Amino acid sequence: MPELTPELLLRAYAHGYFPMAERRDDPELFWLDPELRGILPLEHFHISRRLARTIRSERFEIRIDSAFEQVMRACAAPRPGHDESWINEQIISLYTALFEQGHAHCVECCMDGELMGGIYGVQLGAAFFGESMFSRARDASKVALTHLVARLRAGGFMLLDTQFLTPHLAQFGGEEIPRAKYQQLLRRAINSAGDFYSLPGHCSGREVLQSITQTS
Repeated sequence: MPELTPELLLRAYAHGYFPMAERRDDPELFWLDPELRGILPLEHFHISRRLARTIRSERFEIRIDSAFEQVMRACAAPRPGHDESWINEQIISLYTALFEQGHAHCVECCMDGELMGGIYGVQLGAAFFGESMFSRARDASKVALTHLVARLRAGGFMLLDTQFLTPHLAQFGGEEIPRAKYQQLLRRAINSAGDFYSLPGHCSGREVLQSITQTS
């Protein structure tokens, strides 16, 4: 693999590739382009009534792009069920550089000033590539994801790429699509414009729920 720069990383995303490491202490990276790609259709996103109550209660303070590297490191840290991570130091350095260039974003859930959950990803046009999320309190990552989806929907985004489909994402309406269909969606999205800051930085839970009407 040639020296991986933020610019090369963005070109890779534009063609459907993304990098991972085998382990957090492994300096090597490899490219992936799965035959079946996980996506979360923004127009079909749905949440449970219980989660909606949590969001409405404002249990968490939501922040946008204020602790990007901290979110990445929390995603890479060992936690129950996730002893190992594909996020190594090179990935942290590269994506932090993308963030500083305005090509990556995060949503953070805080409680009493402490970071309790979050999600981060990369933006290209009207495509958002969700990379990883973490939770240190019940529902923190789910709340972060919901705020992210509301922000993407309001900003005219056309694709939320989750890379792979997990049971956690399936409950929100996530699905797998063939590589060819993904490429079609990707080309359309990256050639359109998305506004990540279309919602206020401290958008309330009620405002978020007003833009996401499907519950189960």
